[in-house]
Amino acid sequence: VQLVESGGGLVQPGGSLTLSCAASGFTFSNELMSWYRQTPGKEREWVASITSTGGSTYNPDSVKGRFTISRDNAKNTVYLQMSSLKPVDTAVYYCNKPRSPSYWGQGTQVTVSS
Repeated sequence: VQLVESGGGLVQPGGSLTLSCAASGFTFSNELMSWYRQTPGKEREWVASITSTGGSTYNPDSVKGRFTISRDNAKNTVYLQMSSLKPVDTAVYYCNKPRSPSYWGQGTQVTVSS
């Protein structure tokens, strides 16, 4: 199983960024997928989930209206579109397959700074 995130980088406050997570080694279309983020010294924080068909998405209040999760089951890829980014969104972002056995990607750094 592999989850490979990409698309991180440096963005100015108020800007946008889209992360991608390419999945392999399991039946992607059967699985709910999630995104998390983590900053040094803090616990990993959930930021988005999407059901296997893409029919339902979920976000915590901290990012609701700014972060949108989507997926392309034909490409085995899940995306995280982030807009109106703030410095507090600076973190390493991780893709996650929650259902046991759970898997994590290696993470991609997002830095929001002027």
